[in-house]
Amino acid sequence: MSLFASGVASIIQIKAWGPVGSGLLSIQGTSFNFVAPLIMGGTALKTGGADVPTMMAALFGTLMLASCTEMVLSRILHLARRIITPLVSGVVVMIIGLSLIQVGLTSIGGGYAAMADHTFGAPKNLLLAGIVLALIIILNRQRNPYLRIASLVIAMAAGYLAAWFLDMLPANTAPTNSSLITVPTPLYYGLGIDWSLLLPLMLVFMITSLETIGDITATSDVSEQPVSGPLYMKRLKGGVLANGLNSFVSAVFNTFPNSCFGQNNGVIQLTGVASRYVGFVVALMLIVLGLFPAVSGFVQHIPEPVLGGATLVMFGTIAASGVRIVSREPLNRRAILIIALSLAVGLGVSQQPLILQFARTG
Repeated sequence: MSLFASGVASIIQIKAWGPVGSGLLSIQGTSFNFVAPLIMGGTALKTGGADVPTMMAALFGTLMLASCTEMVLSRILHLARRIITPLVSGVVVMIIGLSLIQVGLTSIGGGYAAMADHTFGAPKNLLLAGIVLALIIILNRQRNPYLRIASLVIAMAAGYLAAWFLDMLPANTAPTNSSLITVPTPLYYGLGIDWSLLLPLMLVFMITSLETIGDITATSDVSEQPVSGPLYMKRLKGGVLANGLNSFVSAVFNTFPNSCFGQNNGVIQLTGVASRYVGFVVALMLIVLGLFPAVSGFVQHIPEPVLGGATLVMFGTIAASGVRIVSREPLNRRAILIIALSLAVGLGVSQQPLILQFARTG
């Protein structure tokens, strides 16, 4: 149901229904920010004797309640307009892009499965990613606009064919779900609340709000929309509100919170397409993929190096968008200090997370 919920969430975010939504080409997807607290919460519930339906009901019910945090924050963002400047937003976008580059490199090496079987960084993985990366660069330098727009699709299709030629596709690509269609069932597990998990999830939703501000800022920038002023603030408030509402809807459909994906900005930058109508088509495709497991099974078996070759460029362009946003303000000593500290702390903690291993116990 994650793909189905992502499609519905994307339509809400792109359409901008009244105060809800950014009105930008901003595809949503399941957020990884919630993995750790949900695993800890689920483990605690299982240890306490809860069965699986009771555990899932409590997790999804708590997510529904905690998502209201983001919705409330969206209504008071205008009070922080002196803080949410192009300098601050640009640095956030830079950190998002630079942090994601590690994800792209992990995929290029073959992903976590390759780490487990000690084939990470194998020459054929690097070759496959290199083919995709080279095609994206070559096609983006062509004068034909259609080749530039389709560069990602063409490169990934070529990468898939190359993976088949190199015998890197799974032996069995049939979907594990034998049903032809999956029908969404709201609140399938029932409804419950784990009060001990509520505060940690509220904090994660606050962090997700900051990421959403950065993502929407970058999307506005690459879409040639303002990154300051009343329209920009309206987009921020609507985008964060939609993020919270979409996470609520996702929990209703028994899946985990949705958030704006930073990859949007890389795709827009590479293709030059920022039309919302394209976003609606992609959202409908996600809904179809979520409803028909047989269709989504094919997509799930795209080799990691193919994805890595494509996403590495996209993540790099996100960081470049952050640089462009920051450069719109005078880079005096104060600005340089803010940028230096933000990058050092933001990237430092992500690269060495063990630095905070005693934070909870201390």
